[in-house]
Amino acid sequence: MGSTRWWRAGRRTLTAVTALVVVSAAAPALANAGQRDDLRVESYILPVGATKPSLKELATPQGRERLREMAVQAEPGARLAQETRGPAASYAPLSHQASGYAPARGESRAGSSAGPGATAPEPPRKMTYDECKKGLGSDKKFYVKSRFAVCDGASFVQEWLQNGRPAGASMFNVRVVGTIARDSRTIDFQYYFTDFETTGETGALSMPITTKGTIPKTWPAGAHFTRGGNMPGTKTWAQLEALRTFHQTVNAKTGQGSGRSDVLFAVYEPAVSFTPPAPWKLNGDTGGTLFMLAPRWDAASYLPNSTGGGNPAKKGAATFSYDTTLILSAKPGAEERAEAQHIKTAFTHPEDTKPYMSAKKVPGQTVKDPLHRTVSAKRNDDNRNAAKKQCRRYWGAGYSHGGTRDCDEYPFASTYEGAAEHAYDPEVRKFNFSVKPIAKEDNQAGGLILKGFYSKNRILDGLDDGFTVKIIG
Repeated sequence: MGSTRWWRAGRRTLTAVTALVVVSAAAPALANAGQRDDLRVESYILPVGATKPSLKELATPQGRERLREMAVQAEPGARLAQETRGPAASYAPLSHQASGYAPARGESRAGSSAGPGATAPEPPRKMTYDECKKGLGSDKKFYVKSRFAVCDGASFVQEWLQNGRPAGASMFNVRVVGTIARDSRTIDFQYYFTDFETTGETGALSMPITTKGTIPKTWPAGAHFTRGGNMPGTKTWAQLEALRTFHQTVNAKTGQGSGRSDVLFAVYEPAVSFTPPAPWKLNGDTGGTLFMLAPRWDAASYLPNSTGGGNPAKKGAATFSYDTTLILSAKPGAEERAEAQHIKTAFTHPEDTKPYMSAKKVPGQTVKDPLHRTVSAKRNDDNRNAAKKQCRRYWGAGYSHGGTRDCDEYPFASTYEGAAEHAYDPEVRKFNFSVKPIAKEDNQAGGLILKGFYSKNRILDGLDDGFTVKIIG
Protein backbone atom coordinates (compact mmCIF):
# COMPACT_ATOMS: atom_id res chain seq x y z
CA MET A 1 0.00 0.00 0.00
CA GLY A 2 1.42 3.41 -0.84
CA SER A 3 2.16 5.97 1.86
CA THR A 4 -0.32 8.48 0.47
CA ARG A 5 -3.16 5.98 0.78
CA TRP A 6 -2.17 5.10 4.35
CA TRP A 7 -2.14 8.65 5.62
CA ARG A 8 -5.35 9.46 3.74
CA ALA A 9 -6.97 6.50 5.51
CA GLY A 10 -5.56 7.81 8.79
CA ARG A 11 -7.34 11.10 8.32
CA ARG A 12 -10.61 9.24 7.84
CA THR A 13 -10.21 6.96 10.82
CA LEU A 14 -8.76 9.36 13.36
CA THR A 15 -12.06 11.09 14.05
CA ALA A 16 -11.87 9.92 17.64
CA VAL A 17 -9.14 9.27 20.14
CA THR A 18 -6.82 6.71 18.60
CA ALA A 19 -3.83 4.63 19.45
CA LEU A 20 -1.51 4.68 16.47
CA VAL A 21 1.52 2.45 16.18
CA VAL A 22 4.09 2.85 13.44
CA VAL A 23 6.17 -0.27 13.02
CA SER A 24 8.86 -1.55 10.71
CA ALA A 25 9.35 -5.10 9.58
CA ALA A 26 11.79 -7.91 9.38
CA ALA A 27 10.83 -8.13 5.73
CA PRO A 28 13.28 -9.80 3.37
CA ALA A 29 14.93 -6.57 2.31
CA LEU A 30 15.50 -5.54 5.93
CA ALA A 31 16.32 -9.00 7.19
CA ASN A 32 19.23 -9.06 4.77
CA ALA A 33 20.46 -5.65 5.81
CA GLY A 34 24.06 -5.43 6.93
CA GLN A 35 24.98 -5.49 10.57
CA ARG A 36 25.97 -1.83 10.35
CA ASP A 37 22.39 -0.74 9.60
CA ASP A 38 20.87 1.32 12.39
CA LEU A 39 17.26 0.16 12.87
CA ARG A 40 15.33 2.23 15.41
CA VAL A 41 11.77 3.11 16.41
CA GLU A 42 10.75 6.52 17.71
CA SER A 43 7.48 6.82 19.61
CA TYR A 44 5.19 9.85 19.85
CA ILE A 45 1.79 10.77 21.27
CA LEU A 46 -0.18 13.03 18.95
CA PRO A 47 -3.42 15.00 19.27
CA VAL A 48 -6.44 13.01 18.19
CA GLY A 49 -7.48 13.61 14.63
CA ALA A 50 -4.35 15.61 13.90
CA THR A 51 -3.26 15.88 10.29
CA LYS A 52 0.03 14.05 10.49
CA PRO A 53 2.97 14.42 8.11
CA SER A 54 2.88 11.99 5.21
CA LEU A 55 5.44 9.21 4.97
CA LYS A 56 7.18 11.25 2.28
CA GLU A 57 7.27 14.25 4.59
CA LEU A 58 8.63 12.14 7.44
CA ALA A 59 11.64 11.38 5.26
CA THR A 60 12.67 15.02 5.58
CA PRO A 61 14.06 16.80 8.65
CA GLN A 62 11.18 19.27 8.42
CA GLY A 63 8.57 16.51 8.55
CA ARG A 64 10.16 14.83 11.54
CA GLU A 65 10.45 18.16 13.35
CA ARG A 66 6.76 18.81 12.70
CA LEU A 67 5.93 15.42 14.22
CA ARG A 68 7.92 16.29 17.34
CA GLU A 69 6.24 19.69 17.61
CA MET A 70 2.80 18.11 17.36
CA ALA A 71 3.69 15.70 20.16
CA VAL A 72 4.80 18.58 22.40
CA GLN A 73 1.58 20.48 21.71
CA ALA A 74 -0.57 17.49 22.65
CA GLU A 75 -0.63 18.19 26.40
CA PRO A 76 1.77 15.28 26.99
CA GLY A 77 1.53 15.69 30.77
CA ALA A 78 -2.27 15.88 30.99
CA ARG A 79 -3.70 12.58 32.22
CA LEU A 80 -7.17 13.27 33.63
CA ALA A 81 -10.30 15.02 32.41
CA GLN A 82 -10.67 18.67 33.29
CA GLU A 83 -13.97 17.88 35.04
CA THR A 84 -12.53 15.29 37.45
CA ARG A 85 -13.73 15.56 41.06
CA GLY A 86 -12.35 14.26 44.34
CA PRO A 87 -8.77 13.28 45.21
CA ALA A 88 -8.16 11.88 41.72
CA ALA A 89 -8.15 15.48 40.47
CA SER A 90 -4.82 16.09 42.23
CA TYR A 91 -3.23 12.73 41.33
CA ALA A 92 -2.10 13.78 37.84
CA PRO A 93 -2.32 16.92 35.69
CA LEU A 94 -5.77 17.74 34.37
CA SER A 95 -6.41 18.51 30.74
CA HIS A 96 -6.70 22.20 29.90
CA GLN A 97 -9.33 21.27 27.34
CA ALA A 98 -12.96 20.61 28.19
CA SER A 99 -14.17 17.08 27.56
CA GLY A 100 -16.74 16.25 24.95
CA TYR A 101 -20.17 16.29 26.59
CA ALA A 102 -23.47 14.91 25.37
CA PRO A 103 -26.36 17.40 25.43
CA ALA A 104 -27.90 16.88 28.84
CA ARG A 105 -31.27 15.20 28.82
CA GLY A 106 -33.87 17.86 29.39
CA GLU A 107 -32.16 20.54 27.30
CA SER A 108 -34.77 20.21 24.56
CA ARG A 109 -37.83 20.03 26.79
CA ALA A 110 -40.16 23.01 27.02
CA GLY A 111 -42.14 21.83 29.99
CA SER A 112 -44.13 19.03 31.53
CA SER A 113 -46.80 18.60 34.13
CA ALA A 114 -46.32 21.18 36.85
CA GLY A 115 -45.73 20.69 40.56
CA PRO A 116 -45.56 17.07 41.72
CA GLY A 117 -44.68 15.84 38.22
CA ALA A 118 -41.41 17.77 38.08
CA THR A 119 -38.33 15.58 38.06
CA ALA A 120 -34.79 15.35 36.72
CA PRO A 121 -34.19 13.07 33.70
CA GLU A 122 -32.50 9.70 34.06
CA PRO A 123 -28.83 9.89 33.04
CA PRO A 124 -27.82 7.54 30.20
CA ARG A 125 -25.93 4.41 31.22
CA LYS A 126 -24.94 2.94 27.85
CA MET A 127 -22.61 4.07 25.07
CA THR A 128 -21.94 2.54 21.67
CA TYR A 129 -18.63 2.53 19.83
CA ASP A 130 -20.02 5.03 17.32
CA GLU A 131 -21.16 7.36 20.11
CA CYS A 132 -17.68 7.28 21.62
CA LYS A 133 -16.08 7.94 18.26
CA LYS A 134 -18.39 10.86 17.51
CA GLY A 135 -18.16 12.26 21.04
CA LEU A 136 -14.38 12.35 21.02
CA GLY A 137 -14.44 14.01 17.63
CA SER A 138 -11.17 15.27 16.21
CA ASP A 139 -9.67 16.88 19.29
CA LYS A 140 -11.17 15.57 22.56
CA LYS A 141 -9.31 13.36 25.02
CA PHE A 142 -12.47 12.40 26.91
CA TYR A 143 -16.16 12.10 26.17
CA VAL A 144 -18.62 12.20 29.08
CA LYS A 145 -22.12 11.15 28.10
CA SER A 146 -23.08 11.00 31.77
CA ARG A 147 -21.57 10.00 35.10
CA PHE A 148 -22.35 6.43 34.10
CA ALA A 149 -21.11 6.38 30.49
CA VAL A 150 -17.71 7.78 29.49
CA CYS A 151 -14.90 7.02 27.02
CA ASP A 152 -11.32 7.96 26.31
CA GLY A 153 -8.28 7.05 24.26
CA ALA A 154 -5.01 8.39 22.88
CA SER A 155 -3.05 8.63 19.65
CA PHE A 156 0.30 6.83 19.64
CA VAL A 157 2.69 7.20 16.73
CA GLN A 158 5.99 5.42 16.31
CA GLU A 159 8.30 6.28 13.44
CA TRP A 160 10.49 3.35 12.34
CA LEU A 161 13.80 4.36 10.86
CA GLN A 162 16.43 2.49 8.85
CA ASN A 163 19.68 4.44 8.97
CA GLY A 164 17.68 7.49 9.98
CA ARG A 165 15.06 7.25 7.22
CA PRO A 166 11.42 6.01 7.48
CA ALA A 167 11.05 2.37 6.37
CA GLY A 168 7.38 1.48 6.95
CA ALA A 169 4.32 2.18 9.04
CA SER A 170 1.34 0.47 10.64
CA MET A 171 -1.70 1.76 12.48
CA PHE A 172 -4.49 0.62 14.77
CA ASN A 173 -7.04 2.60 16.78
CA VAL A 174 -7.97 2.02 20.42
CA ARG A 175 -10.96 3.39 22.29
CA VAL A 176 -12.16 2.48 25.78
CA VAL A 177 -15.80 2.91 26.89
CA GLY A 178 -16.75 2.72 30.57
CA THR A 179 -20.38 2.11 31.59
CA ILE A 180 -22.25 1.41 34.84
CA ALA A 181 -25.68 -0.18 35.20
CA ARG A 182 -28.21 1.28 37.62
CA ASP A 183 -27.52 0.52 41.31
CA SER A 184 -24.45 -1.52 40.39
CA ARG A 185 -20.98 -1.61 41.93
CA THR A 186 -19.54 -3.13 38.75
CA ILE A 187 -17.99 -1.00 36.01
CA ASP A 188 -17.63 -2.43 32.51
CA PHE A 189 -14.70 -1.20 30.39
CA GLN A 190 -15.13 -2.10 26.72
CA TYR A 191 -11.98 -1.93 24.58
CA TYR A 192 -12.14 -1.43 20.81
CA PHE A 193 -9.16 -2.14 18.51
CA THR A 194 -10.05 -0.99 14.99
CA ASP A 195 -8.80 0.46 11.70
CA PHE A 196 -5.67 -1.65 11.30
CA GLU A 197 -3.51 -0.27 8.48
CA THR A 198 0.03 -0.86 7.22
CA THR A 199 2.32 0.71 4.67
CA GLY A 200 5.82 -0.05 3.50
CA GLU A 201 7.74 -3.11 4.62
CA THR A 202 6.52 -4.18 8.08
CA GLY A 203 6.36 -7.18 10.35
CA ALA A 204 3.21 -5.86 11.96
CA LEU A 205 1.17 -9.05 11.64
CA SER A 206 3.43 -10.89 14.07
CA MET A 207 4.10 -8.01 16.47
CA PRO A 208 3.01 -8.82 20.06
CA ILE A 209 0.73 -6.20 21.63
CA THR A 210 -0.19 -6.27 25.33
CA THR A 211 -3.33 -4.65 26.75
CA LYS A 212 -3.88 -4.03 30.46
CA GLY A 213 -6.38 -2.15 32.60
CA THR A 214 -4.63 -0.95 35.76
CA ILE A 215 -5.71 0.88 38.92
CA PRO A 216 -2.54 2.69 40.01
CA LYS A 217 -4.09 4.59 42.93
CA THR A 218 -7.07 4.45 45.29
CA TRP A 219 -8.34 6.64 48.13
CA PRO A 220 -8.23 5.19 50.75
CA ALA A 221 -5.14 3.19 49.81
CA GLY A 222 -5.07 -0.57 49.72
CA ALA A 223 -8.46 -1.24 48.16
CA HIS A 224 -8.99 -4.58 46.41
CA PHE A 225 -11.06 -5.22 43.32
CA THR A 226 -12.72 -8.18 41.66
CA ARG A 227 -12.04 -8.27 37.94
CA GLY A 228 -13.83 -10.16 35.21
CA GLY A 229 -14.27 -10.08 31.45
CA ASN A 230 -12.09 -11.41 28.66
CA MET A 231 -8.99 -9.22 28.50
CA PRO A 232 -6.66 -10.94 26.00
CA GLY A 233 -3.33 -10.09 27.60
CA THR A 234 -0.73 -10.31 24.83
CA LYS A 235 -1.86 -10.95 21.25
CA THR A 236 -0.31 -10.45 17.87
CA TRP A 237 -1.44 -7.71 15.53
CA ALA A 238 -3.33 -10.24 13.40
CA GLN A 239 -5.06 -11.76 16.43
CA LEU A 240 -6.17 -8.36 17.76
CA GLU A 241 -7.44 -7.33 14.34
CA ALA A 242 -9.62 -10.44 14.29
CA LEU A 243 -10.73 -10.03 17.91
CA ARG A 244 -11.53 -6.31 17.59
CA THR A 245 -13.25 -5.85 20.96
CA PHE A 246 -13.11 -7.23 24.50
CA HIS A 247 -13.93 -6.00 27.98
CA GLN A 248 -12.91 -5.92 31.61
CA THR A 249 -15.23 -5.57 34.60
CA VAL A 250 -14.13 -4.03 37.90
CA ASN A 251 -16.09 -4.39 41.15
CA ALA A 252 -15.19 -2.87 44.52
CA LYS A 253 -16.59 -4.53 47.63
CA THR A 254 -18.27 -2.43 50.29
CA GLY A 255 -16.44 -1.49 53.47
CA GLN A 256 -13.25 -0.28 51.76
CA GLY A 257 -14.18 3.39 51.56
CA SER A 258 -13.96 6.28 53.99
CA GLY A 259 -16.54 7.94 56.20
CA ARG A 260 -20.14 7.02 56.81
CA SER A 261 -20.79 7.01 53.08
CA ASP A 262 -18.04 4.40 52.49
CA VAL A 263 -16.62 6.43 49.58
CA LEU A 264 -13.82 4.90 47.52
CA PHE A 265 -12.11 6.93 44.79
CA ALA A 266 -9.72 5.50 42.19
CA VAL A 267 -8.07 6.06 38.83
CA TYR A 268 -8.34 3.46 36.07
CA GLU A 269 -5.67 3.48 33.38
CA PRO A 270 -5.81 1.48 30.13
CA ALA A 271 -2.35 0.64 28.81
CA VAL A 272 -1.20 -0.68 25.43
CA SER A 273 2.40 -1.82 24.91
CA PHE A 274 4.29 -3.56 22.14
CA THR A 275 7.68 -5.14 21.52
CA PRO A 276 9.29 -4.34 18.18
CA PRO A 277 10.62 -7.38 16.32
CA ALA A 278 14.37 -7.90 16.14
CA PRO A 279 16.61 -6.32 15.01
CA TRP A 280 14.79 -3.07 15.78
CA LYS A 281 15.66 -0.99 18.83
CA LEU A 282 13.22 1.40 20.43
CA ASN A 283 13.94 4.99 21.35
CA GLY A 284 11.57 5.75 24.22
CA ASP A 285 8.60 3.79 25.54
CA THR A 286 7.37 0.53 24.03
CA GLY A 287 3.83 1.78 23.89
CA GLY A 288 1.72 4.10 25.99
CA THR A 289 -1.08 4.52 28.46
CA LEU A 290 -4.41 5.96 27.49
CA PHE A 291 -5.70 8.82 29.58
CA MET A 292 -7.01 7.90 33.02
CA LEU A 293 -10.66 7.55 33.96
CA ALA A 294 -11.84 8.37 37.49
CA PRO A 295 -14.29 5.81 38.97
CA ARG A 296 -15.89 6.12 42.41
CA TRP A 297 -17.86 3.81 44.69
CA ASP A 298 -20.12 4.81 47.59
CA ALA A 299 -22.81 3.49 49.90
CA ALA A 300 -24.27 6.80 51.08
CA SER A 301 -27.41 6.44 53.18
CA TYR A 302 -29.06 9.39 51.39
CA LEU A 303 -28.55 7.94 47.88
CA PRO A 304 -30.36 5.09 46.07
CA ASN A 305 -29.66 1.43 46.89
CA SER A 306 -28.37 2.33 50.35
CA THR A 307 -29.34 -1.11 51.70
CA GLY A 308 -28.54 -3.25 48.66
CA GLY A 309 -32.01 -4.75 48.80
CA GLY A 310 -31.11 -6.40 52.07
CA ASN A 311 -27.70 -7.57 50.83
CA PRO A 312 -24.94 -5.44 52.41
CA ALA A 313 -22.45 -6.58 49.75
CA LYS A 314 -24.56 -4.94 47.05
CA LYS A 315 -25.43 -1.64 48.73
CA GLY A 316 -24.47 1.62 47.09
CA ALA A 317 -23.21 1.92 43.53
CA ALA A 318 -20.39 3.06 41.30
CA THR A 319 -20.16 6.21 39.24
CA PHE A 320 -17.51 8.22 37.44
CA SER A 321 -16.25 11.15 39.48
CA TYR A 322 -16.88 13.94 36.99
CA ASP A 323 -18.73 17.21 37.11
CA THR A 324 -22.33 16.92 35.96
CA THR A 325 -24.79 19.65 35.05
CA LEU A 326 -28.26 20.44 36.38
CA ILE A 327 -30.49 21.69 33.56
CA LEU A 328 -33.29 24.11 34.39
CA SER A 329 -35.62 25.56 31.78
CA ALA A 330 -36.76 29.16 31.46
CA LYS A 331 -38.89 28.28 28.42
CA PRO A 332 -42.64 28.96 28.43
CA GLY A 333 -44.45 26.00 29.96
CA ALA A 334 -41.52 24.78 32.03
CA GLU A 335 -42.73 24.04 35.54
CA GLU A 336 -39.62 25.63 37.10
CA ARG A 337 -39.59 28.61 34.73
CA ALA A 338 -39.63 31.40 37.34
CA GLU A 339 -36.77 29.81 39.26
CA ALA A 340 -34.75 29.34 36.07
CA GLN A 341 -35.36 32.96 35.08
CA HIS A 342 -34.15 34.09 38.50
CA ILE A 343 -30.93 32.06 38.21
CA LYS A 344 -30.39 33.27 34.64
CA THR A 345 -30.47 36.86 35.89
CA ALA A 346 -28.00 35.99 38.65
CA PHE A 347 -25.67 34.54 36.00
CA THR A 348 -25.98 37.24 33.35
CA HIS A 349 -26.94 40.41 35.26
CA PRO A 350 -25.89 39.97 38.90
CA GLU A 351 -26.06 43.73 39.38
CA ASP A 352 -29.85 43.45 39.07
CA THR A 353 -30.17 40.94 41.92
CA LYS A 354 -30.67 41.27 45.67
CA PRO A 355 -28.92 41.61 48.04
CA TYR A 356 -26.67 44.20 46.48
CA MET A 357 -22.99 43.36 46.23
CA SER A 358 -20.39 44.96 44.00
CA ALA A 359 -18.66 42.53 41.64
CA LYS A 360 -21.10 39.75 42.50
CA LYS A 361 -20.37 36.47 40.73
CA VAL A 362 -22.37 33.52 41.93
CA PRO A 363 -20.78 30.05 41.72
CA GLY A 364 -22.02 27.03 39.77
CA GLN A 365 -21.48 28.47 36.31
CA THR A 366 -18.20 26.67 35.45
CA VAL A 367 -16.42 23.44 36.39
CA LYS A 368 -13.71 25.52 38.06
CA ASP A 369 -16.25 27.08 40.43
CA PRO A 370 -18.93 24.41 41.05
CA LEU A 371 -21.60 23.96 43.69
CA HIS A 372 -21.23 21.37 46.46
CA ARG A 373 -24.12 19.53 48.05
CA THR A 374 -24.75 19.54 51.80
CA VAL A 375 -27.09 17.08 53.51
CA SER A 376 -26.82 18.89 56.86
CA ALA A 377 -30.34 19.82 57.98
CA LYS A 378 -28.95 22.67 60.07
CA ARG A 379 -26.99 24.16 57.21
CA ASN A 380 -30.00 23.85 54.89
CA ASP A 381 -32.10 25.70 57.48
CA ASP A 382 -29.43 28.35 58.03
CA ASN A 383 -29.22 28.97 54.29
CA ARG A 384 -33.00 29.30 53.99
CA ASN A 385 -33.24 31.63 56.98
CA ALA A 386 -30.46 33.85 55.63
CA ALA A 387 -32.25 34.01 52.27
CA LYS A 388 -35.64 34.84 53.82
CA LYS A 389 -34.02 37.62 55.82
CA GLN A 390 -33.00 39.29 52.56
CA CYS A 391 -36.44 38.75 51.01
CA ARG A 392 -37.98 40.57 53.98
CA ARG A 393 -35.32 43.27 53.76
CA TYR A 394 -36.07 44.12 50.13
CA TRP A 395 -39.73 43.10 49.66
CA GLY A 396 -41.08 43.49 53.17
CA ALA A 397 -42.66 41.04 55.59
CA GLY A 398 -45.49 40.37 53.14
CA TYR A 399 -43.25 39.18 50.31
CA SER A 400 -45.13 35.86 50.20
CA HIS A 401 -48.36 37.55 49.04
CA GLY A 402 -50.49 35.47 51.35
CA GLY A 403 -48.45 32.30 50.92
CA THR A 404 -48.55 32.30 47.10
CA ARG A 405 -44.84 33.10 46.75
CA ASP A 406 -41.68 31.54 48.13
CA CYS A 407 -38.32 33.18 48.73
CA ASP A 408 -36.21 31.57 46.02
CA GLU A 409 -32.45 31.56 46.60
CA TYR A 410 -29.42 30.81 44.47
CA PRO A 411 -27.06 29.13 45.21
CA PHE A 412 -29.49 26.53 46.51
CA ALA A 413 -30.07 26.08 50.24
CA SER A 414 -28.87 22.49 49.89
CA THR A 415 -25.34 23.61 48.91
CA TYR A 416 -22.34 24.78 50.88
CA GLU A 417 -22.44 27.96 48.81
CA GLY A 418 -25.92 28.91 50.07
CA ALA A 419 -26.91 32.25 51.60
CA ALA A 420 -25.37 31.45 55.02
CA GLU A 421 -21.95 30.53 53.63
CA HIS A 422 -20.31 33.66 55.04
CA ALA A 423 -21.47 32.73 58.56
CA TYR A 424 -19.61 29.42 58.24
CA ASP A 425 -16.58 30.79 56.39
CA PRO A 426 -15.80 34.50 56.97
CA GLU A 427 -13.19 34.36 54.19
CA VAL A 428 -15.85 34.12 51.46
CA ARG A 429 -17.57 37.20 50.08
CA LYS A 430 -20.68 38.26 51.94
CA PHE A 431 -23.92 38.52 49.95
CA ASN A 432 -22.57 36.55 46.99
CA PHE A 433 -26.01 35.07 46.38
CA SER A 434 -29.38 36.12 45.02
CA VAL A 435 -32.92 36.00 46.41
CA LYS A 436 -36.28 36.74 44.83
CA PRO A 437 -39.92 35.98 45.69
CA ILE A 438 -41.33 33.74 42.95
CA ALA A 439 -44.49 31.70 42.45
CA LYS A 440 -44.66 28.92 45.03
CA GLU A 441 -45.39 26.27 42.37
CA ASP A 442 -42.29 27.17 40.35
CA ASN A 443 -40.08 27.13 43.42
CA GLN A 444 -41.37 23.75 44.53
CA ALA A 445 -40.99 22.30 41.03
CA GLY A 446 -37.39 23.48 40.95
CA GLY A 447 -36.81 21.84 44.32
CA LEU A 448 -38.18 18.51 43.09
CA ILE A 449 -35.96 18.63 40.00
CA LEU A 450 -32.92 19.35 42.16
CA LYS A 451 -33.78 16.52 44.55
CA GLY A 452 -34.11 14.08 41.65
CA PHE A 453 -30.88 15.34 40.12
CA TYR A 454 -28.99 14.66 43.36
CA SER A 455 -30.39 11.15 43.60
CA LYS A 456 -30.09 10.03 39.98
CA ASN A 457 -26.54 11.36 39.58
CA ARG A 458 -25.36 10.19 43.02
CA ILE A 459 -24.21 13.64 44.15
CA LEU A 460 -22.28 13.29 47.40
CA ASP A 461 -22.20 15.66 50.34
CA GLY A 462 -18.95 17.60 50.59
CA LEU A 463 -16.21 19.19 48.56
CA ASP A 464 -15.06 15.96 46.86
CA ASP A 465 -18.06 16.17 44.56
CA GLY A 466 -19.58 19.03 42.61
CA PHE A 467 -21.98 20.13 39.91
CA THR A 468 -22.79 23.08 37.70
CA VAL A 469 -26.06 24.65 36.58
CA LYS A 470 -27.20 25.48 33.06
CA ILE A 471 -30.26 27.50 32.13
CA ILE A 472 -31.95 26.91 28.78
CA GLY A 473 -34.43 29.26 27.20
